[in-house]
Amino acid sequence: MKTVQVKRVVETVRDFPNLGGKIRRAREQDKRSLSEICRQCGISRAYWYQLESEDLRAPATESIIRRIEEILSVDLNVVFEEKKPS
Repeated sequence: MKTVQVKRVVETVRDFPNLGGKIRRAREQDKRSLSEICRQCGISRAYWYQLESEDLRAPATESIIRRIEEILSVDLNVVFEEKKPS
């Protein structure tokens, strides 16, 4: 499976159109309600839908992606690159 590389900025997350689909499929395979998943991840349902549709109005940080992976017991194959000083 190909590893997706995402930088720590919102604009880069939009460069990976499959990320939202991976999140949606992982949610659909989980037996919990979306409300329960969002509560455990510490994010709102509205933000979750933004992640799935890749219409982000707030940053998709590494900690959010890692929490989703942990809560849904899935590896989204997202690699965060360290930002190099200019």
